[in-house]
Order: sequence, then structure tokens, then C-alpha cells
Amino acid sequence: MSEVEGIGPQVEPSLRKKVERIIEEARRQGASASEVSVSMEQGLSTTVRQGEVETVEFNRDQGFGITLYVGQRKGSASTTGSGDAAIRETVAAALAIARHASEDEFAGLADAALMARELPDLDLFHPWSVSPEQAIETALRCEEAAFAVDPRIRNADGTSVNTHQGCRAYGNSNGFIGSYCSTRHSLSCVMIAEHAGQMQRDYYYDVSRRADTLADPLNIGRRAAERAVRRLGARPVPTCEVPVLFSADLATGLFGHFLAAISGSNLYRKASYLENSLGQTLFPEWLSLDERPHLAQALGSASYDGDGLATYAKPFVENGQLISYVLGTYSGRKLGLPSTANAGGVHNLFVSHGEEDQAALLRRMGRGLLVTELMGQGLNLVTGDYSRGAGGYWVENGEIQFPVQEVTIAGNLRDMFRQIVAVGCDTETRSNIRTGSVLIERMTVAGK
Repeated sequence: MSEVEGIGPQVEPSLRKKVERIIEEARRQGASASEVSVSMEQGLSTTVRQGEVETVEFNRDQGFGITLYVGQRKGSASTTGSGDAAIRETVAAALAIARHASEDEFAGLADAALMARELPDLDLFHPWSVSPEQAIETALRCEEAAFAVDPRIRNADGTSVNTHQGCRAYGNSNGFIGSYCSTRHSLSCVMIAEHAGQMQRDYYYDVSRRADTLADPLNIGRRAAERAVRRLGARPVPTCEVPVLFSADLATGLFGHFLAAISGSNLYRKASYLENSLGQTLFPEWLSLDERPHLAQALGSASYDGDGLATYAKPFVENGQLISYVLGTYSGRKLGLPSTANAGGVHNLFVSHGEEDQAALLRRMGRGLLVTELMGQGLNLVTGDYSRGAGGYWVENGEIQFPVQEVTIAGNLRDMFRQIVAVGCDTETRSNIRTGSVLIERMTVAGK
């Protein structure tokens, strides 16, 4: 799938013209304001298991999302058709919805003066010219390397190669039109180890804008197998209160919960335990969280948000103190605050960290639980209560002793964030949230 064969920057002018055409049609039919999102995407996905090809899937899609306003009334409709008749019908459907909707004093486009004017090139488009045969061969080599690690690797649960490329455009009747193309490639391997009647499953993966920066397939296979073998012999531990160290890939979820708690939509719905928390100290004084949306080739980068406002670098937490919510235009109006150009979410959140790697954090922890797996959705965002099924490794004297399974870890997010002892330098780069392992002073571990 190459740039010539697929979707790339060559389609951006046509997407922008489609946006202009839809905005003009909305104006012709009587909309007082309009905003339009257009996307074209395609991807290839292959999966092998036990040396056999399980799936080869190719997808190609396009879609149009149209939101129209009649005064303070809002209506939305979508279509996959690009013809004039389909556009006219979809605009008419959105208008009909708007005319029957209730008035909302906070509805409407962002102010024209706030629209993004200069959009930096973030270098997000790097197509991978990989054929289905080449993708299958890569997946097979990855799985073969995993099976070679240890005779206790008895089964596989799928090794996948995925490549995706697409272009998006957004525009509104306040004069903004922006567009960009992006790619995303990944390789993942899931293996199953078996010994003494016990089976354990684990995985490893990598993801990048560029295929040539993905981890070596043989290394991914080996890492997946090693992780699965390491889990053999897992058992529960007695219920206790001990320090807990979240591995970096799971720590991203902790800070994801925090972002949800300070997002405007949850705040104005009074569905967050951090309502009215601006200015409060929520973390240790050494910890900060900041957004860096313009990093070249990063997975979370964006030059404009879902309202057409220019994104910009900014802190949300500084020296432990919450200094900004995560707001789009609508949620900002509901809360009486300006937008933070985060309609659609945060772009590349960085968590400050120290110089200790995970091994050093284990030594600092001394005795406790290293969490490498979480299960279930036990989070109450209204109260902050947190309870998740977990797996990982029991630690004594700063060293891993044995694998752990069938336990539950519990606490309250407000307490957990305040009790962060350290953040490691083993930064997770495969996520929109960049953090190292997180050591929390104390949580309840419920076991046998």
C-alpha cells in the first residue's frame, strides 16, 4: 500500500473543497452556522496464529459529519455518500433535527477571531508500502521467534501487523478549514505459556507513525514469549496494604483517569470528583503534567482541535497544583471559562519524572506489588473510588519474588495521586500519555 495507490496529501485539496461545498449547501438551505468533518481512510490488517494465516483484511472508508445550527438549536447528521444528492439530503436531515431541538444558550461555533490561522506541518504521514504477503511474512517471523524462546511456549493467541493511513479535513462557517494526513503502523504478538497445569498469556507490541521505527519483529516476539513464561506459577497473595508500582504502560491509564476527571464534559455534568478543584494541590509538589501538541511524528500531535482552534503547549498541573481544566468551546461556555483548545482531547501529555528506572523504583519500594496487568472497569469518577483486578509480581527487599494473579487493588484516586512517591524515567512512548512507572505509597491489595 503506497502513497500513490492509497490515500495521501494528494487528496487534501479535494477534501477541503468538499467541506466548502457542504458549508455552502448548508447556508443555501438556511443554516445560520455550520461545521463539517470529512475523512478518508484505508488500512491493511493481517493476523497469523500457530504458523497459519487467520485474517487478511483491507478496508477503505470515507465519511462526512455535518453539524448545523439554527440560532441556538443544533442538529447533526452523517453520510458516507459524496454525491450532490447525498450531501443535500444529509444537510436537510441535520437542519430538520436542529429545528426540532431545544435551544441551548451555549451551543454554537467558537468565535471567528479564535480560529487557527497558521497550521504547522507535524510530519504525521509516512505510508508503509507493505503488501499482504510481506505483512504475513513479518507476522510469521515474529511468532516463530516467540516459539523459539522456551519449550513452555505451547500456543499463540495471534500476531498481527497493521497499517493505516488517512486524511481528515474540518471546516466551519466562521472561515476555518484545516486538513492533515496521518499514518499509524503496529506489530503485536500474544503468546501462551504452559507448565504444571497452568497457562499464562502475555503480549508485546509496538506502534509508530513510521514503519521503519517499529521495533524488530523478532524482538517483539521474544519479548511477548518471555513475558508469558515469566507469568508461570502466578498465585494470589494475602490481603494487605503495601506500596504499589504501576508499570509505565499501565500508568498511562492512571493519568487518563485524571484527564477524564478534569475534562469539561464531566465537570459541567457534575460527574467528577474534581469539580471546583482549580488551584488545589492534587499531586506532590515536584510533579507536573503538560501538553505538547506540536511534536513531529508523535502519536497524539495535532495542530488544531475539534473546534478549529489552534492547539498550543501548556501545563495542566504545575508543581502539584491543578491550574487548568481540559476544555473545548462548549464545555468552556458551560463552565464560564475560555476554551483550552482541547475539543477532542489532550495531545501528547507529558508527566514529569525523576532519574530512577523501574529496577530502582523496585528497590525504593522494598516490599509490595508491581502491577503489570489490570482487569475490569472498577472506577467511580464521581467519588474517585478505584478498584481493579490486577496481576503482576510480588516484591521483597527490592527484588521480584514470584508472579501474582487473582488480586484486586483498591484506593481512591485523590489519595493515590497525592501519594505518588516517584515517577520513573522508563517513559512509555507508545501512547498519547508519556509517563514512566508510577510508585504509589500505599494501596489495599485484596487476595486470598
